[in-house]
Amino acid sequence: MMTTILLMACITFFTRYLFLHRALPFKVGPKMQQFLSFSAPAVLTAIWVPIVFINDGGINLNWQNPYLSAAIVAIIVAYKTHNIYLTTLAGMGLFLILN
Repeated sequence: MMTTILLMACITFFTRYLFLHRALPFKVGPKMQQFLSFSAPAVLTAIWVPIVFINDGGINLNWQNPYLSAAIVAIIVAYKTHNIYLTTLAGMGLFLILN
């Protein structure tokens, strides 16, 4: 188990190191940079969509779904304030109140 964790840490470090270290001759072109700019939103969407919309093995679009209500409030707060701390506090606060 510990060997797997250490190997994964090494793999993660070295794949990041190739992109971040300036002395290496590896450069990412503008098209690849544009392509990679979509990776973070895609990964985050893949994480939060099942959490918010799927409950008990099915899609739950009910207004009593605390995940959905908190997500909607978080989206509104993020749009209005552009403040990550206030957005997190509002979303988590409403979720804790509803749950």
